[in-house]
Amino acid sequence: MHSFKEYVGLMELHGDVDRERILETIKMFIGKIYQRPPLRSSVKRALRVKEVYSIDVLEINGRDILFKVRCESGTYVRKLCHDIGLLLGIEAHMRELRRIAVAHIREDLFTSTLHEVSEALYLWQRYGDDSILRNVIVPGEFIVAHLPKILIKDGAVDAIAHGAQLAVPGIAIFSKGITKGYRTALMTLKGELVAIGKAVMDSEEISRCEKGIAVEIERVVMEPNIYPRMWRRNQPQ
Repeated sequence: MHSFKEYVGLMELHGDVDRERILETIKMFIGKIYQRPPLRSSVKRALRVKEVYSIDVLEINGRDILFKVRCESGTYVRKLCHDIGLLLGIEAHMRELRRIAVAHIREDLFTSTLHEVSEALYLWQRYGDDSILRNVIVPGEFIVAHLPKILIKDGAVDAIAHGAQLAVPGIAIFSKGITKGYRTALMTLKGELVAIGKAVMDSEEISRCEKGIAVEIERVVMEPNIYPRMWRRNQPQ
């Protein structure tokens, strides 16, 4: 939810505008912008700052503009189209929108139709053949491929699965890219995803500390009791 998003959209202008003026105006919306969520939205309509990383105009056909935008999570593309129209002085609205990527997960990678998923499931359930199913469903660990990793000791896995924070003694191996305040993925030594949390220490601090909380858990993925319990209830921190 907190990763960047990429979309292909179709914007319709409410008047005729010179091509060069359209391109120059759209460029002005690259970077940090102010946005107030539209009336029909699921969040509070408070003014906030969002970042647009890039906007590429793919085609202009009269008043229709086909574009690709890469932006921070929580950016309203229909509001972006509306604001571009206001700056042009002729108003505009978004006609179509398709999300093509969330972080490293793109629509051109591992994309399958529901029909293909249904067939793969049928072959597995009826004949025990999971070869096609493995091609249409990727492991859940793929979703955190872009995050820095911490491999935790087997003895710490079940405690994390029960909601404990990750302390330094529970860490076996960690990557150098851990930054304080940013998310990191906690994995078993076998590469299984246990949880996602926010780093309280960076890589350098972890390497020199012998105790203390290294990661505050935000979401537990692994079910409890898969790994043996190596902890006691009400054990002091």
